[in-house]
Amino acid sequence: METNDFSDSSLGGNSVRLPRLSILTMVRLGLFQMGLGMMSVLVFGVLNRVLIRELGVPATIATVILALTLFVAPARIVFGQLSDSKPLWGMHRTNYVLIGAASLAILAYLTVQVMWQAGASLQATGWTIQTYSWLGFLALMFGLYGIAVSACSTPFATLLVDVTEEEDRSKVIAIDWSMLIGGTIIGAIIIGVLLKRLSIDASIEAIQAAVNRLFIIVPLIVLGLAWIATWGVERKYSRFASRSVINTEGKLSLGRAWRILTASRQTQLFFTFLVAMTLGLFMQDPVLETYGGDVFKMPIGATASLNAFWGTGTVIGIMIAGFLMSPRIGKRRTAKWGCLLTAASLIWVILAGFTANPKALQLALLIFGLASGVTTTGALTLMLDFTAAETAGTFIGAWGLSQALAKGLSTVIGGAALDVGKRLSPNLVIAYGLVFTLQACCMVLAVWLLSRVSVQEFRANAKDAIAAVIQNDAD
Repeated sequence: METNDFSDSSLGGNSVRLPRLSILTMVRLGLFQMGLGMMSVLVFGVLNRVLIRELGVPATIATVILALTLFVAPARIVFGQLSDSKPLWGMHRTNYVLIGAASLAILAYLTVQVMWQAGASLQATGWTIQTYSWLGFLALMFGLYGIAVSACSTPFATLLVDVTEEEDRSKVIAIDWSMLIGGTIIGAIIIGVLLKRLSIDASIEAIQAAVNRLFIIVPLIVLGLAWIATWGVERKYSRFASRSVINTEGKLSLGRAWRILTASRQTQLFFTFLVAMTLGLFMQDPVLETYGGDVFKMPIGATASLNAFWGTGTVIGIMIAGFLMSPRIGKRRTAKWGCLLTAASLIWVILAGFTANPKALQLALLIFGLASGVTTTGALTLMLDFTAAETAGTFIGAWGLSQALAKGLSTVIGGAALDVGKRLSPNLVIAYGLVFTLQACCMVLAVWLLSRVSVQEFRANAKDAIAAVIQNDAD
């Protein structure tokens, strides 16, 4: 049972009050999330374009392969429970984080080498058994990379809980989220600088050499950030030993997650809204850089830098929604206007294509990022109203798992929609426009679903339904 006065029972039985995290330590912890943001840009901002445009892999196949990094999200459950029950070298979280980060860095580089082999086979022999074998191997490597992300990110998230008091967690989450977005901006800038010399018609050999160098430098930076972020924090601040009790609420499985998501009419509506919103926010992820290359004739470094405009807009949107909109007009209306603004900004992204002007695309993505920040802030704060305190960990864990799977689904749909668009029209703006139009439709659907969501009904009925699921599982 948790209280606000924890002692570290692991210190030889001495009742010693543990220190609270300083803002500086919170920022230091955020360096890990910054690293994950950089890796996200590296994988989804570079490899997606190289696979589709430079190596000629159909967008549907390429995005299915990329989405495997997200579809292995159930591994988070395994690593979360492992870090609870099986400490590594005396620590429950830190060594899982560092081993996972090292695995992530190694697998990222190896995955790129397999990608070159798959591309070379496709160019040399076409769609042969050899090519399909290499693509299958590439899919496996992306899956392993996704597992490595789960292996470090889940223990890190639980470390944040271990080292904080409840009243400090909002600060940690705000810093953590901001530095994650900041990582995408910094990663985009680093990629843009390192790939600046590549022209739009660069040879595959030049691209291969530049990307290989990129996948050595950035993962090493990320590994260093993980070490700086976590070094000494768990030993000094962790309350895990004093809080550790048999807690069935924390044991999340796929079956339990699904039962919670469907426990009542309101949970079904709210999570359907979250899925529609996730599709509307991320369907462009696997094709955006390719859009910049095909339609705007931007080189690889420039298209990767597009994430900096999206990230900057997102940070601005989060600040506007958190400090101005939500306190004045409420969480639901903030989420509603965010969804509508996102849909409108996606139309702007399409119209920018007809100008073929990169500046128009950059401005459109800045507005799209701003709208995304407003939408995300409204939805996340509203989610807290749809969380029963007695089952908070399991409920939010189920939401996180469903969001990861929805994001994977959006990646696949985005690639498939692009292939369909190319078959329907030779005009590339129209082909890519199909993806952005589907996104806008998802946002409109999210607004309709949000109109049917009732916090009052949830508080009256859904909490009891969720509690019954937890109790039945415990029995």
